[in-house]
Amino acid sequence: MDPELTALTSLFDGLFATSYNTLLRRAPHEPLYLPAGMTTDEVQDGVASGDSPGDELGFHRLYLARGFFSSALHEVSHWCIAGPERRLKEDYGYWYAPDGRDAHQQKAFESVEVAPQALEQLFHRAVAKPFHVSVDNLELEVDRDAFAQRVDERAAEYERCGLPARANAFRHALHAVWQRKLSHTQAIQEAMTLLPAVGEDGRVA
Repeated sequence: MDPELTALTSLFDGLFATSYNTLLRRAPHEPLYLPAGMTTDEVQDGVASGDSPGDELGFHRLYLARGFFSSALHEVSHWCIAGPERRLKEDYGYWYAPDGRDAHQQKAFESVEVAPQALEQLFHRAVAKPFHVSVDNLELEVDRDAFAQRVDERAAEYERCGLPARANAFRHALHAVWQRKLSHTQAIQEAMTLLPAVGEDGRVA
């Protein structure tokens, strides 16, 4: 696995494995979120190949596409926005329209993608990597610049008003490792202070 992706996974798991019972994992299939106890044939294939040990079934699992660093940041951004009930459903209970959406579907797609891609942009800044919006449609002419502006404006609003708690903690950990050169342990310890208080079992109430 790419060393940077390994580092990112280590930070995510260090922050959220106990507090939110959630792990970040590489998979050979498309991006996927599965709540604890749930699996699919594709995930079982990953278990067989050693990508996701079977004893992790008790965790919620966030699978990134084919081990891509940018996919990890994108999927984490969606997870950071999903509320408690959404996180108990496969892919947060949302239906995904694949590439080839019509104009109406594309507009709906962009509306729900503004906030997560704004967080993704901030995550990219934290690791000092370039960010490019994704309109995820090769069959329709899309005003990418207009969408990018909406994402920029939402990112600026997050900077002014604050990020969701999980996103704020994750960004802090990324910045601490990639730019301040702290150890993973130090970065996680700092970022944990930005999460809501946890109960006796170590999990967020």
